Amino acid sequence: MFEIFSQGLFEGVKPMLVIRDHLVRHPDRCTHQAVCVPICPTSAWLSTPPYKFDPSRCLESCRLCLDACPSQAIYAVFKKGDKLLEPQKK
Repeated sequence: MFEIFSQGLFEGVKPMLVIRDHLVRHPDRCTHQAVCVPICPTSAWLSTPPYKFDPSRCLESCRLCLDACPSQAIYAVFKKGDKLLEPQKK
């Protein structure tokens, strides 16, 4: 995974682990197309409006609902150490 660092391309730079802390849903942005519901492999999203989310069922490395949402109503908040990092604007 970190082969690029061992090839000297980023001399002096160490890989940093940034993990997802939680998902945020903006109900005002949701278009109720419910694309997040069938794409979720663990059924973390309830299939009826307002499409509530069960974080205990969410897979840490999965981004399927974020990538599928046409209105960007869902985004992940990441943490690095004790700092929360907001997503970058497109």
